[in-house]
Amino acid sequence: MDEKMVKFKSILFIIGILLGILSAAMVIPAFVDLHAGNKDWEVFATSSILSGFVSIMLIFVNREKNVVLNLREAFLLTPLSWIVLAFFAALPFYFADINLDFTRAFFESLSAITTTGATVITNLDTSPPGILIWRSILQYLGGIGIIAAATAILPMLGIGGMQLFKTESGNSNSQKFLPRATQVAANILMIYVTLSIACALLYSWCGMSGFDAINHAMTTVSTAGFSTRDASIAYFDNPKIEIVAMIFMLSGALPFVGYYKMVSGNFKSFARDSQIRFYLKFIIAIILVLSIWLSYTQEMSVIDALRYSSFNLISVITTTGYVTADYSNWGNFPMVIFFLVMFVGGCTGSSSGGLKIFRLQIALEVTASQMKQLVSPHGVFRPHFNRKSVPDTVITSVLSFFLLYALTFSISSVLLSLTGLDFLTSLSTAITTLGNVGPGLGDVTGPAKNFAALSDPALWISCLNMMLGRLEIFILIVIFSPNFWKN
Repeated sequence: MDEKMVKFKSILFIIGILLGILSAAMVIPAFVDLHAGNKDWEVFATSSILSGFVSIMLIFVNREKNVVLNLREAFLLTPLSWIVLAFFAALPFYFADINLDFTRAFFESLSAITTTGATVITNLDTSPPGILIWRSILQYLGGIGIIAAATAILPMLGIGGMQLFKTESGNSNSQKFLPRATQVAANILMIYVTLSIACALLYSWCGMSGFDAINHAMTTVSTAGFSTRDASIAYFDNPKIEIVAMIFMLSGALPFVGYYKMVSGNFKSFARDSQIRFYLKFIIAIILVLSIWLSYTQEMSVIDALRYSSFNLISVITTTGYVTADYSNWGNFPMVIFFLVMFVGGCTGSSSGGLKIFRLQIALEVTASQMKQLVSPHGVFRPHFNRKSVPDTVITSVLSFFLLYALTFSISSVLLSLTGLDFLTSLSTAITTLGNVGPGLGDVTGPAKNFAALSDPALWISCLNMMLGRLEIFILIVIFSPNFWKN
């Protein structure tokens, strides 16, 4: 019994630390609103004090000499921390003068922390600055948390083929990985902040105001997609800003461990990473196809076709969610392309959502190996990733993840349709929340709309999808398994 208490104390202690960071972050929008003369500063100040009090209680009551997590505790910590942080982060949305009920406040908060970028707030152009900066801060903190988890924790949990990156993350002790996770997070944080500062400076140089530049830098590098404008990046109608956004959306979707290796002097490792090479080639190929289609069917010039297809395609495939055009109106072929791309996502070890590009690579490798086996029955063909043979356990894990992902998408689509949504909206809302993309397709949750029109049941289904997608699905399923609690 004592052992169980110690394990739960460790979990609550870490949640207390995370909640303390969240509490400190609330001070920023409080000062922003106070400076702007907006009364919502009191809401942020009160929420900060309340969150800070709970944080202190959790830390002191559960304090231990050595805080160590094993795999079982990590499975519990991950979803619990998301839920607790989303609840406290929702308090300013609920009590601020923007007329959100608890369902919508929690949805906005969870969408921010999971870097999904789907919003229920309307009239962003006239919203209080404190609320706008709070949304960006949540996405920024969520982004670094996701990168750290994907780099140091998920490989140890062995979910959906993530064990393939166990060696890459430098983490060999499956029972005591908290110190390593902290070290990895610290290294990645420096790179993350450096990219953010560079992004903000370039946005400002291209014509954004200081406030817009800071907000968009935070939501670009985190591939999260919240904007200070209802029209998103389209509001600025500035090709230079769009180029900066594309560069840093892609930067945020690439593996941050690769950046760390490159900074450490190992340039070849980054350049030869098959995940990065395949991802960039895949994006370029789709952009070219879309550009040709648009130039022939939408009466666009080649330059405009390239401009709009490249930006919106990169935004969707990196699961950022910025928009510069309503691509739902481009015709059936582009809509199918965008729908399929929503499944893909970015690289592992980034803040992007989706299936992740390495799983697609392995699935294609397995398919190619099977085809070769049919042609040459006596040959021996093995799938490879990064010039190494992929173990059977990883192949099974990846294919199982594909199946579970498809099943989750199908069930959530049906559930959303039962709330009264049309076919296209149900499908696109299911995949955009499961893949943490942001905007869906169509007239309800499409690029030119938001999620404000969804009913409460639809929003809660979307919240569950965002959690499942961000937690790699298996984590929640394992927790609800009786064997998890028995052994």
